[in-house]
Amino acid sequence: MARSERPDPHETGAAAAPGAAFAALLEDSAEELYDGAPCGYLSTLMDGTIAKINATLLDWLGVGREEVVGRKRFTDLLTVGGRLYHETHFAPLLRMQGEIRGIALELRRDDGGRVPVLVSSVVKHGTTGEPLLIRSSVFDARDRRGYEEELLRGRKAAEAARTQAETDRARLQDALAVLQQSLLPDVLPHVPGMETAAHYHTASPDRLGGDFYDMFPLDAKRFGFFLGDVCGKGPQAAALTSLTRHTLHAAALHDADPVAALTTLNTVLHARYAGGGDPRYCTAIVGTLETDPATGQAAVQLASGGHPPAIVTRADGTAEFLPTPGGLLVGIVPHARFAGATTVLAPGDTLLLYTDGITEARTGADRSTLFGDDALLAFTADHAGRRPHAVIQALVGLLDSFGKGLDDDTALLALGVPAPDQYTETTP
Repeated sequence: MARSERPDPHETGAAAAPGAAFAALLEDSAEELYDGAPCGYLSTLMDGTIAKINATLLDWLGVGREEVVGRKRFTDLLTVGGRLYHETHFAPLLRMQGEIRGIALELRRDDGGRVPVLVSSVVKHGTTGEPLLIRSSVFDARDRRGYEEELLRGRKAAEAARTQAETDRARLQDALAVLQQSLLPDVLPHVPGMETAAHYHTASPDRLGGDFYDMFPLDAKRFGFFLGDVCGKGPQAAALTSLTRHTLHAAALHDADPVAALTTLNTVLHARYAGGGDPRYCTAIVGTLETDPATGQAAVQLASGGHPPAIVTRADGTAEFLPTPGGLLVGIVPHARFAGATTVLAPGDTLLLYTDGITEARTGADRSTLFGDDALLAFTADHAGRRPHAVIQALVGLLDSFGKGLDDDTALLALGVPAPDQYTETTP
């Protein structure tokens, strides 16, 4: 039998399927398509009276066709709020534009429930241009409303979490500030014939710094003082700072020689941290001073353990570093050697101790240049001959000027002998 005489069953089925679909389309009426559409449709007269409405929209409302067609207006299907919005915004815009799309309204179900919808309407005109009726498409917005409500809940939850985080952060900052302050002296002691001033600049309120300073009487004539910086930040640095301060204080009271105090501190830190796999160390400058009422001068002894050199500003307007060579970092090696240095402060002279936060501040437009030791010396020279309190105030202004370029804490301690025209018995 020839191919044309033996029909392929597969070809027959393939040809029949399109034919059946086409026949089904011919039988499908426009009314059925309108009535069963996935969105709501309705037509109203210009006064809003409902002339036609599809089954989808009737199902959403929970009413029969005979209850609304010719009996109700479109606004009767809306909630009170939706009706108000329709009268004040929707209808006026539709009259002016002849078309309006995607306006959010709420339908009122027969059982009292609400259906959020998006409504698009267009005015149909006659051949002479007169408006005849309004055709509206109504889209179910319940999923969208649920999404918006969920989004709103999420935003409220995020806002509550942010507020709580800010509260927790403020409490943490307060606690850190209290702890930081506990690592510093409340006030500096009054030294007869001298003026003292100090300042601690916290680079970040969210972390504990490791800078420290202190000053205390050794006996009836002498005072001890120190300033330093421990490695690291946070609780570990705070613990190391506390240990360092108390060790230096006790060591200086036992033996006032600054070299001996640093040697004792080195022994304690090395024994405490060297064998634990997390070596800890610090830099420190330790000193003693003794005033001479007869001359109005103060003799100073210093020793440094890896710390930036002190600066001495003189009454004649000059400033110089006070070298303390040979000082190793404290706590790194078991038998570190430290060397001492001496100077005399005459009336109008000031001794300035500082930590490296100020010299390592980043400057310049791109914050890539360190402020440096030479710039600090030049700055203090501009304030030479001034009282310690005035020098510290000037340095505080300098620290503030660095802005975001200052990312490390800075401790400052100034000890000076006021000139006769500056002298005051009251320590600022």
